[in-house]
Amino acid sequence: MAQRILVVDDDPELVRLLRAYLEQGGYQVLVAYDGEAALHILRRERPDLVVLDLMLPERDGWDVTRVVRGDASLAGTPIIMLTARVEDHDKIVGLELGADDYVSKPFNPREVMARVRAVLRRAQGEPSPARVLQVGEVVIDMDQHQVQVEDQALKLTPTEFSLLCTLAEHPGHTLTRMELIEKALGYSYEGLERTVDSHIKNLRRKLTRAGAAKGLVETVFGVGYRLAVEEQT
Repeated sequence: MAQRILVVDDDPELVRLLRAYLEQGGYQVLVAYDGEAALHILRRERPDLVVLDLMLPERDGWDVTRVVRGDASLAGTPIIMLTARVEDHDKIVGLELGADDYVSKPFNPREVMARVRAVLRRAQGEPSPARVLQVGEVVIDMDQHQVQVEDQALKLTPTEFSLLCTLAEHPGHTLTRMELIEKALGYSYEGLERTVDSHIKNLRRKLTRAGAAKGLVETVFGVGYRLAVEEQT
């Protein structure tokens, strides 16, 4: 069954272009032209991924992302943001709200297709020789794409899950931001390396709220991140 992509943008020409490329790639495409309509379709249709413009009527992309990540039934939906001529700060805000990736306008539709495929792969979870990883009180089920902290299920975005798995596969080893991008995201990321910081910040917050040790994900200043060796069991 074809995976379903919701494209949200108030530019009909851009929507038609993306729809044509996505359908040619074998995806079923749903469309919305404002934030309210997007949320309605999300709740009714439960698409596999959302390509979401930031500057929308009714509700903007930041607000839509905030609502999606705050709704337990929708929180796992992957989101790729489309950004126009906005400051890097605006992109960082989108990532901190829980977007998995972003593409800057104007863009090559083939780039969007590559990002869609990569994010969907992360959302589905790729096979790994290590089926279950445990880091302290954090248990990561690679096959089921689930994380538990002291028996409490943790809701992570596909990008957060991939970053956690990558760190857990290299306990005690410092990974640079670019290494995390390449290993966790699975493709060459043309955006800012610092966007990884936003995902790590979200990941840390969720882990800590669930009861994981605050120092589990360590920052190695000027280099990158690692999981604390002393947390391994």
